[in-house]
Formats: sequence, C-alpha cells, structure tokens
Amino acid sequence: MTSLEERRETILKIIVGEYISRAAPVASGSIAEDYTLEVSPATIRNDVAYLESEGYIIHPHHSAGSVPTDKAYRYYVELLGNALDLPEGEQYFFYQLFREAKDKIEQQLRLAVFFLARFAHNLAIITSPRAPESRLKHLDLVSLQDFVALLILVLYGVGVKQRILSFDEVISQDELTTLSNKFNAIYVGTTGSEILASEPKLSPEEKIVAQAVVDIMEVENRQEYGRPYIEGLRLLLNQPEFYQSPRIITILELLETESWLASVLGQRVSMEKAEVIIGEENREEALQDFSLVVGQYGVSGKASGIIGVLGPKRMDYSRAISSVNSVSTLLSESVAEYI
Repeated sequence: MTSLEERRETILKIIVGEYISRAAPVASGSIAEDYTLEVSPATIRNDVAYLESEGYIIHPHHSAGSVPTDKAYRYYVELLGNALDLPEGEQYFFYQLFREAKDKIEQQLRLAVFFLARFAHNLAIITSPRAPESRLKHLDLVSLQDFVALLILVLYGVGVKQRILSFDEVISQDELTTLSNKFNAIYVGTTGSEILASEPKLSPEEKIVAQAVVDIMEVENRQEYGRPYIEGLRLLLNQPEFYQSPRIITILELLETESWLASVLGQRVSMEKAEVIIGEENREEALQDFSLVVGQYGVSGKASGIIGVLGPKRMDYSRAISSVNSVSTLLSESVAEYI
C-alpha cells in the first residue's frame, strides 16, 4: 500500500482512532480543535478531502464527518504491526489463573476463550489443538458387560476419545487390561495406517480394538480444525453497528454451520503472527461487515489450533492483536507440555 505524506497519515490515524472510540463520524473541525497539528483548519479540510478522494474515508451525508473505509483500516493496521502484547499486569493476571488449570487442556481452552473475549471486547474463537496426523498416545479398556467394553483413547495433540466396543466372546477385565498393555507397549506414537499394517498378527479381539482406534483416528484426520470454543457473542451484539440490526442474524446462522471456520479462514492462518482480515477481505460474504484477527497456537508440525477475535470493522485492532498474541503464547506453552 502506498504511504501517505506524514501529516495526512497523522490525520487518518486520528480519524480511525476517534471512530474506533466513538462510533461516530469525525468532523474536520474537531480534529483542528482537539489535536495540535500546527496547521490551519483549512489545511486539515484539504487533507481530509484528499483522503476522501483516495478512498480512505467516506462521508455518510454531505455535512457529516469522516468515516474510515476498509482501505483506511488496512493502512492503520499496517502501521500498528503485529508485535503487540497486552500490558504486563493483564498478562500476569491471566497467567496466574491459567496455570491453575495446568494439565487440563479443555479447562485451559475454556478459560482462554473467556478472557480473550473480555480482553478484546468482542467475540473470541479458539479451536482445540490437533495434530497433522493422529498418533496413539495411550489407551485403556474398561469392562462394562461380559461382551462389552469402553475404549478410552488418548491421541497426541487431540485429547481423549471414547467408544463402546462389542466382542464376540466373553472378555474379562484382566484380559482387557492385558490387551491394553500390549497396545500401549507396541503402538504408542503410531498412526492408523501403521496399526492396520500389523493387523494380520492380531487376535480377533485385538483386531476389534485396532479397527476402532483406526476409525477414530481417520475421523480426526478428516477434521480441518479442532473443536471450536466460542465466547463473547453478547459483547459483539452490543456493539453499536449490530445492536438490534438484522445483519446479526446472518452471522448467527453462519456460526451454527459446521464448516464456517474453514470457509472464513482458508489457508491464511500463520504460526508466526496474527493475521488481520478486514471487511471485504473476508471470503465469506456474511462476514464482510466484520474484521477478524486470527492466529495459530501450538507446536508447528505436532499440534496446533486456531485463535481469533471477530468484531466490527471499527474494532480496537491494537487491543485485539495484543490479546490474540498474549493468549496464543500461553496456549502454545501449554500444548508443548501436553504433547
């Protein structure tokens, strides 16, 4: 994006900042009165006119003040950069709470999405971490009835999965424990295809367990993203842009679909930095009145999840980016310990 002359850039930052704060058009006169720019009001009006001619601002009405366009928000975000973090006090507060949930990944995710929404004052989204390809970490078999057992399967970077298994013969808890110990000794760290390759060597009961494990892994491998945790919808609905607006029905319908996250994100998410997707940059038409600050957390190549903030284009980008960065760092540390 072409850089603006310094004074015009300053005026654009003022307009965007004021509009983010007040959700009301920004008058040229108020810029002259409230900010010391050491130029005349006429010069400010001329600069505002230039910004309008270049597509950075619009005027809802002839006599109204300036409202930023998507182009203005993009320019503003590029000036902010991505190396932003929450103030140390807030980081420490969240860190202390977060560590109390250590070794409980689901509890950590619920806590993280709750505070991310409140840090950013908008809708927060975090998906559970998942590995590029499922690998067995541990399994247990618990007898329920003579022919029935509960499979408790732990996968690297995914978590715990359960399935009820039926056997053709009566099988005791001692036999199930022996079978579990064998699987844990042989197959820890293996993929579904590696387990299937050894199937001819397995007993009928072991084949039933192996097939169940493989089926669960295949389902996980087909998932593009882990389980989504969403918090802060009320914060989003209370924004002036969407309060009692029929447009919010569209976003609610979108959030109810299973594939919405993939359609919104595509391949844009990076492990290195938060991405900011503004207005019409969103692939999903229903989200073109919104902006999305999104990143990835976890350990590259092992297990990762998505973290993001969805809000109006008038969102506080500095706050949203710093919130995503700070929460992402803690979640990445947690995943590193978990895997």
